[in-house]
Amino acid sequence: MSFILSSLSRTVISGLILLAVIVLVFGNVDFSEPAWVAFFFRWLHVIAGVMWIGLLWYFNFVQIPSMPKIPDEQKPAISKVIAPEALFWFRYSALATVVTGLIVAWLNGYGHQALMLSSNFLAIGIGMWIAIVMAFNVWFIIWPNQKRALGITKVDQEIKLKSAKTAMLTSRINTLLSFPMLYLMVAQQNVGLG
Repeated sequence: MSFILSSLSRTVISGLILLAVIVLVFGNVDFSEPAWVAFFFRWLHVIAGVMWIGLLWYFNFVQIPSMPKIPDEQKPAISKVIAPEALFWFRYSALATVVTGLIVAWLNGYGHQALMLSSNFLAIGIGMWIAIVMAFNVWFIIWPNQKRALGITKVDQEIKLKSAKTAMLTSRINTLLSFPMLYLMVAQQNVGLG
């Protein structure tokens, strides 16, 4: 077992194999059905969303509050190794979440109505727009500012500090938005808004 668990790729592959076995043994699945394709993209959407919001919350609940407690000589481990890697997965999980969410909406026939905030799809529509704003923040505000703050893009110290603050504040905006967004995504199929 340690052979599997000592490698992230082997762990992920094993998890997917376990999932396939469970689906094949216990599931009554017709892979040719359009509903299966829609469900598969919903599953991908949830996986990407868990990674995205998990990393957002990691940054805001763990990394940002912990940085002042870390001795200066140890901070490069975060800023040069951990943060760039986490930001890579953060950016691409945000993109994957939005893309798979839009695919799910279109496969299920409510994409246009949701994005136009029609009354029957108001909760999911508002949630989708919030997620799009959050993904925009990730790619066009947080990431460019983090590149400067982490020294990936070379700038003077004043710009570096300003960029760090802008990235942090925008990340906090996304944390604020994550609560209504997650509620609205779940509310549509359960209680809606109307």
